[in-house]
Amino acid sequence: MNWIYFFEILGTVIFVISGVMTAIDDDFDVVGSIIIGIVTAVGGGTVRDVLIGQTPVGWMRDTSFLWAMLAGVILSYLFRKYITKLRRSMFFFDTMGIGLFTILGLQKTLNAGLEVPFAVLMGIVSAVFGGVIRDVLTNRVPLIFRKEIYATACLVGALVFLALEQFNTIRPINMGVSMLVVMIIRYLSVKNNWGLKL
Repeated sequence: MNWIYFFEILGTVIFVISGVMTAIDDDFDVVGSIIIGIVTAVGGGTVRDVLIGQTPVGWMRDTSFLWAMLAGVILSYLFRKYITKLRRSMFFFDTMGIGLFTILGLQKTLNAGLEVPFAVLMGIVSAVFGGVIRDVLTNRVPLIFRKEIYATACLVGALVFLALEQFNTIRPINMGVSMLVVMIIRYLSVKNNWGLKL
């Protein structure tokens, strides 16, 4: 199993947990929570794959993603009480998820032969659109439409990855550093109340 595939599976589990916990917080039933978890995990990747013309979409061509989603649901319910006690758990899972999927989406788009600007855009779509769909379905204003630094963190992470690729051939390191950049920017922006609102 290569590194990119491992990170994609891990990101799927993380986003499912994020979606399920949001649904639980809003008193969704089990079925509703599972649906929200799934759309959070695969929504961005589905939109990306449709836009770059890769169908059937990625998660429908590999049953490992179904198992990853199931694992995310089970973990959410097994550790529900523990996770809900952590005020920043949703922030933590979202931040990890957007870091992972930004770089994965960028990579997949580049591998599809598209130009760099489109690859960066699709990296952002991969990272944030699952959350957008989740928030719309749970009647929340999506984070990407608020003053918080969200998509911008993904943009910076994508650019860092592209820059590192010019100097370092060890891709797992480039991916790890870029994902960490996204997470740090997101964390600092929330901690210090940074925003882009005019």
